Amino acid sequence: MGVRKDLKRAKQRADLASRTEVELVRDEHGTVREARTAPMAARPTTGSAADLPFTNAAEAPDAVLLRRKEQGTWRPVTAAAFAREVTAVAKGLIAAGLEPGGRVAVMSRTRYEWTVLDFAIWAAGGQTVPIYATSSAEQIEWIVRDSGTRFVVTETAENADTVATGTAGHEQPPRTWRLDAGAMAELTALGRDLPDEEVTKRRTALTPDTIATVCYTSGTTGKPKGCVLTHANLHAEAANTVELLHPIFKEVTRQVASTLLFLPLAHILGRTLQIACLMARIEIGHCPSIKPDELRPAFKEFRPTFLVGVPYLFEKIHDTGRATAEKIGRGASFDRADRIGVRFGEAYLNRFLDTGKGPAPTLYAAWALYDLLVYRRIRKELGGRMRYAISGGSPLDRNLNLFFYAAGIIVYEGYGLTETSAAATIVPPLKPRPGTVGLPVPGTAIRIADDGEVLIKGGIVFGAYWNNPAATDAVLQDDWFATGDLGSLDQDGYLTITGRKKDILVTSGGKNVSPAVLEDRLRSRSPVGQCLVVGDNRPFVAALITLDPEAIAHWLSVRRLPADTPLSEVARDPRIRADVQKAVDYANEAVSRAESIRAFTLVEGEFTEENGLLTPSLKVKRHAVRAVYGDEIEALYTKRSR
Repeated sequence: MGVRKDLKRAKQRADLASRTEVELVRDEHGTVREARTAPMAARPTTGSAADLPFTNAAEAPDAVLLRRKEQGTWRPVTAAAFAREVTAVAKGLIAAGLEPGGRVAVMSRTRYEWTVLDFAIWAAGGQTVPIYATSSAEQIEWIVRDSGTRFVVTETAENADTVATGTAGHEQPPRTWRLDAGAMAELTALGRDLPDEEVTKRRTALTPDTIATVCYTSGTTGKPKGCVLTHANLHAEAANTVELLHPIFKEVTRQVASTLLFLPLAHILGRTLQIACLMARIEIGHCPSIKPDELRPAFKEFRPTFLVGVPYLFEKIHDTGRATAEKIGRGASFDRADRIGVRFGEAYLNRFLDTGKGPAPTLYAAWALYDLLVYRRIRKELGGRMRYAISGGSPLDRNLNLFFYAAGIIVYEGYGLTETSAAATIVPPLKPRPGTVGLPVPGTAIRIADDGEVLIKGGIVFGAYWNNPAATDAVLQDDWFATGDLGSLDQDGYLTITGRKKDILVTSGGKNVSPAVLEDRLRSRSPVGQCLVVGDNRPFVAALITLDPEAIAHWLSVRRLPADTPLSEVARDPRIRADVQKAVDYANEAVSRAESIRAFTLVEGEFTEENGLLTPSLKVKRHAVRAVYGDEIEALYTKRSR
């Protein structure tokens, strides 16, 4: 198993392991209240992220930095070619009237052109305003008007129509180009007569403190707020994570790193990931979908060595593995492989961390058997070369993390927000601790307030919300950013997130309940799709649960039931309710009885972006779900009170 060899080799590299030093601050009771790490990359005194393509072109012109899929083939893009394309598009934007400090919105799924545009906007002296491809006309109206954006690049005709509808009432609607209608060629032609020196002049005028991007939070409630991030913010995030991770991934695995970027580039994590990759000259490919069924063939084609994803992806890969095993009559075998994997992962990590003896010979033998039967299939699904993954967005179920470890893939968790330029913490490569979101990113401090709120300080923290000083003052005090998340630091400074401050439920019996712990575990078990835990001012905790369509299709197929069986009929089947009850029981294992889910209801439909119940970053819009399913919530408590 490659991962075990990596860790064994890493054990011999004490110099790599000792790079992550944490300073801890304890209170009078010995509880860790603050963890700090020193920066690994110095704050730049000149320049900006816009320089990256040109630095790469000057130092390594023939290096392959990206691979672009054209007509079914992944074609290499060298550093020199990428810099030329960035220059050509930047000249087009300048010719179109983009002034230094002007804003350009990009509304597109993740694709190669997004990356070109981001660096071209910066090279032209502009600021990028990302817009999710699924945004509504109302959301676009607000973002364009609030940011003062004058130019928009969309992907499709539908996107362009939505922009036109949203900005129709503006005094000066933005000029719009479409990627699928030749936007890049049009911009290139527009700037053809402009000298390259104009781009150089604009680019070299930028400083670390220049605004790079205004990123609007996807927001579960209210209008999105524009987070102002500077080039120094982006550098602090990208450079420090590169210095932390890349030497280890490169020296320990002996692989040439590459990744498939599929996270929405409207999300700050995708943006900083591409900056970090260009900084470290790690090959990037792009995939426009985050749907597992569309990602799997892309993984097999591109064969990345690592990926950055969200828990949903890992949950679906696990569920698909089980579904495949069931189809060939090996469902019980997969379940045993799951249990063995968790036990093996736990035991092996304990030995690596010098906290246990490691797997017993019988456990090793069981792991070897299931590596042949199950785990290698998981690796194959991810392209066959993947050894590492980073998961963020919400907590990853600890047992699921250990399962992937047994399958040969170490999943490192991280935590951050748009306001922190993406990751504020990450599990260090040579000090894994499943169940936590890691230590502060180098140059960052994490503090736990008296009420349990997580506070963050460092070069990654944003400076203001655009045009919103009141909101800025509410979350920034003495350079500490109040995240709104609740968490704790263990004795070594590892952070665990327990929920959102505003989401805490208080039952009528006075018990405080964090729904995130229950929801994260529920979603990790098939056939659960999405869920919402309720119970505020109620006598007990309950849950609304949707059924995952793929899981239900598989469930029907295995039982030779009609594929078009109505979901309402499936939901009444005692067998499916028994499967959901197992997921509920698993979730309840993490909490006390007073916090446990006592009742659940299966609701028809899904929580999606399209119906307004999920944000683009796949977070549940709690208020919206409660409004849509108000009758079902009332019925949960009415039935139990009879």
